[in-house]
Amino acid sequence: MRSRHMGRAGIDVSEVGFGAWAIGGTWGEVTESDAMASLHEAVDRGVTFFDTADVYGDGRSERLIARLRKERSGADIFVATKAGRRLDPHVASGYNIENIESFVDRSLSNLATDRLDLLQLHCPPTDVYYNPGFFEDLGGLVEKGKIAKYGVSVERVEEALKAIEYPDVVSVQIIFNMFRHRPAERFLQAAAEAGVGVIVRVPLASGLLTGKMSAASTFAGDDHRTFNRQGEAFDMGETFSGVPFERGLEAVDALRDLVPDGATMAQLALRWVLMHDAVSTVIPGAKTPAQVADNTAASDLAPLDAATMGRVAEIYNEFVRPSVHHRW
Repeated sequence: MRSRHMGRAGIDVSEVGFGAWAIGGTWGEVTESDAMASLHEAVDRGVTFFDTADVYGDGRSERLIARLRKERSGADIFVATKAGRRLDPHVASGYNIENIESFVDRSLSNLATDRLDLLQLHCPPTDVYYNPGFFEDLGGLVEKGKIAKYGVSVERVEEALKAIEYPDVVSVQIIFNMFRHRPAERFLQAAAEAGVGVIVRVPLASGLLTGKMSAASTFAGDDHRTFNRQGEAFDMGETFSGVPFERGLEAVDALRDLVPDGATMAQLALRWVLMHDAVSTVIPGAKTPAQVADNTAASDLAPLDAATMGRVAEIYNEFVRPSVHHRW
């Protein structure tokens, strides 16, 4: 597993991390034994960066990672969690230091630790990014020793660009994949110049880019791919990257010829993300050890050539761009 430097954070992390949303909830049932086996497989394969949130399974994901840390006490395990989505309603005024500190305290308990490695604001409303006083208050949590560093998780490129203006924001988590190109046009270079780490989520477009789905695919009732296709529960860009499912399947079919011999489409998709040097780590989710093995193998895949990168751009422009490019 190769590692990359995360700029302002001053740390090196595995270039393929572990996204722990799926083992928490809203991705169908995942047993505790499967979740723990997947986490251990990730450590075995050199993953050092684990991303979670306090709302994933109402803390279940954080607690599973706490168990992993206990069972693998000698391993290098850096945990990034998120806070803010417990607010109800989820509005900008709720992003005050009192609320965030209470969420941090809960995550400290769930993760069985005295200090969070990295706290990320969990896709706050856009107005929050224009409240410098709140970002100054986050520094107080660093001074108290409750968090080591803080960053943001964003929905839109414009939010990411605003966030990196704050000198103590060390990372930005953003959706970026073969179905979401705008960050490469507008954000990645700015992040690199600012020394801000880039954490890429939803790299497989909610599984579409594994190439394993078809028009006959169905999902459990508690899976967001069933109930959030139009943004009924949260931003629709989190589900299939906002691409209409049937259109996404057409794009996947066009991509199949680009998969290198001996590789999987998921590995192609992850390697495409890693072709961008500004990316610090990509965090695909996994519900089984086999999925972890498939994802982490992308780190060993040879760089994609210019013809492949160009063809991906053509497929994006033909099948995907009209649906997503102007929105996020």
